[in-house]
Amino acid sequence: MDRRQFLTLPAQRQQTAVKAKTTGFRTDSGITAYTGEFGTAQAVHLLKRTMFGSTIEDVAWAKGLGMDAAVDALIDTITPVTTQPVNTYGEDETGIAPGATWVNSAPPPEEGDLDRKRWSSYKAWWLKVMIDQSRSIQEKMVLFWHNHFATEMDMVNDARYIYKHNVMLRNNATGNFKALTKAVTLDPAMLKYLNGYLNGKESPDENYGRELHELFTVGKGPDSAYTEEDVRTTATVLTGYRINPVTIESYFDSTQHVITNKEFSSFYNNAKITGKTGAEGASELDDLLNIIFAQQEVSKFICRKLYRFFVYYLIDDAVEQNVIAPLAEIFRTNKFELKPVLKALFKSEHFFDPLNMSALIKSPMEFAVGLVREFGIEFPADYMAAHESLDAIRRHCASMLQDIGDPPQVAGWEAYHLAPQYHEIWINTDTLPKRNMMTDSIISSGGFGGVKIDVLAFTEKFSDPSNPVALIQDALDLLYRIELSDASKARIKNIILLSGQNPDSDYYWTDAWNTWKSNPTSANRNIVESRLQTLYKYLMNLSEYQLA
Repeated sequence: MDRRQFLTLPAQRQQTAVKAKTTGFRTDSGITAYTGEFGTAQAVHLLKRTMFGSTIEDVAWAKGLGMDAAVDALIDTITPVTTQPVNTYGEDETGIAPGATWVNSAPPPEEGDLDRKRWSSYKAWWLKVMIDQSRSIQEKMVLFWHNHFATEMDMVNDARYIYKHNVMLRNNATGNFKALTKAVTLDPAMLKYLNGYLNGKESPDENYGRELHELFTVGKGPDSAYTEEDVRTTATVLTGYRINPVTIESYFDSTQHVITNKEFSSFYNNAKITGKTGAEGASELDDLLNIIFAQQEVSKFICRKLYRFFVYYLIDDAVEQNVIAPLAEIFRTNKFELKPVLKALFKSEHFFDPLNMSALIKSPMEFAVGLVREFGIEFPADYMAAHESLDAIRRHCASMLQDIGDPPQVAGWEAYHLAPQYHEIWINTDTLPKRNMMTDSIISSGGFGGVKIDVLAFTEKFSDPSNPVALIQDALDLLYRIELSDASKARIKNIILLSGQNPDSDYYWTDAWNTWKSNPTSANRNIVESRLQTLYKYLMNLSEYQLA
């Protein structure tokens, strides 16, 4: 199936596509503060982009606060994660008992598969952290940075390092980007992943130095002109960093540091770093970051990545001028603090422009975690049973092209950076049926480790579940980002909730619901439950459900 045939655009988006083709601009809105209506549609849009899904309670919360306060709360709220990955695999040569955390254990033996056993434990833990997120952009930003500063578990080969890397990303998720870049540079997982721990004066290793420029800071766009010599010079600046496998900390070995002076290209204004001896050599990292971050392309590159992740994947001339450039200026003015940029973006007329709603295909993580959160799926209290369910969901997401902890390459997942397809990469003839299979299974058969959607509990939260018209509208408002036609809604109501009765026979559903509520026998429950299962299964199988 051609990805471009996956969705039939509503009339408004078709008109937009025509306009973009003829004028070159998709929309000319900018970062001027949004002052329009902040109703259910706008609240759901904000929540689905900044969090994983939007529950009924989330929507009520956001609407109650209003747009400005809701955005502030989503970006300012930082909730500590109090859980850690635990032994879900049994025998552990380092002495970690089942149910106990291994994150501070002794180094795993080089021989054997203990570390590989810990991978699924870590990934299931992280998935549950996403599911249990507070009303905050924090977890979405952790995934954003995981894609930006990508590491792969099968190359780091120490789950302890990977866990610590995750904590580091979370601690800096909405903080200062320059400080985050320094933390990543010194992070044991990154030092291992890109050979930084092998970088010494006898043979400087260019791996991390190259990615620091190309993927992490200035990028490789048309205005980025760093040179191969800059890469080699950066490698010499970063010589000497090593990892203590017992403390899981990095340290600086001055005997392995290149102490000569370092000079950069004209792109970096021919800046120079004076070589330093002894422990002072570690300060050259700060000098290096000062040189890189003086280049304006850093702010523009990161703002473009934020835009593609949170708003839309194409950046035309209008977006570059009206959105990216002013956001980049805010970024620089605030010395690379992320919160001012995020607030300006999510409070902007551009973000709430109707053309930017329902414009992204959900990533597998957004699809799965959003599904679990929105339907209020509960997991077993027993840690092993919960792990089985979480690991089943995580493995299914991996089969749909997004395996957290293991992006396919140092550049992250292709859907976030590969032109011209970008997010369309998530959908193909293999992955779309897998999405449908997941929703079908989790709503009816209790697949994925036995977890199942309680359609009755979910529906009871709506404004008037006994009214089939109101029920369908409430469900669509929460689950969809595109408004269905009245004819489509009537067809869904008549075929599913009314079982093909007279289209005016709304009482058929009303009677069934009220009968179950007043007399909750198994027979009465089954009548209501089976129709609701069919309804939600149908809604989640439509292409519109794949949009965020």
